[in-house]
Amino acid sequence: MTLLNAPEYDESGETRKRNLLVGSGILLAVLVLTCLGGYLLGHGWFFSNLPAEHKVSKFFSALEAKDFPKAYAIYMNDAEWQQHPQKYDYTLKRFTEDWTTESPVKEPITSHQIDISKTDGTGAFGTGIIVAARVNGDHKLFMFYIRKDGTLTWPAPHELGY
Repeated sequence: MTLLNAPEYDESGETRKRNLLVGSGILLAVLVLTCLGGYLLGHGWFFSNLPAEHKVSKFFSALEAKDFPKAYAIYMNDAEWQQHPQKYDYTLKRFTEDWTTESPVKEPITSHQIDISKTDGTGAFGTGIIVAARVNGDHKLFMFYIRKDGTLTWPAPHELGY
């Protein structure tokens, strides 16, 4: 091919290439912002801890409504727990006592706010997530979400400093 028989300039092809480059750049920027934003805001890389935070929030909402069977189902990650209560050593009666008379807050739970969460344990996304919640305005509670089976535990293996 010589300069005398070079292909004609394809304006639509050049526009397509430019748009692909710009779109790729924007997509990359959005991915980087999502990745870092989730981490910096305390919700895990790519906001990966949000499902655990929502579960803990639903748990505390059930406790606020004094719906202890529902809270127990969330805690044990078993909506059908009433079909086989003998499966668990930790009974609903004991659970209700732990979250009322023996509550870590020492008063009825009336409000909550999820503050922050951190991945804990081994592996890329850890074996669990520590979720920090502020209960009744000033009491900090740290719940632990176990990724393997979706259950919650209290207290968490360690507390978060924030």
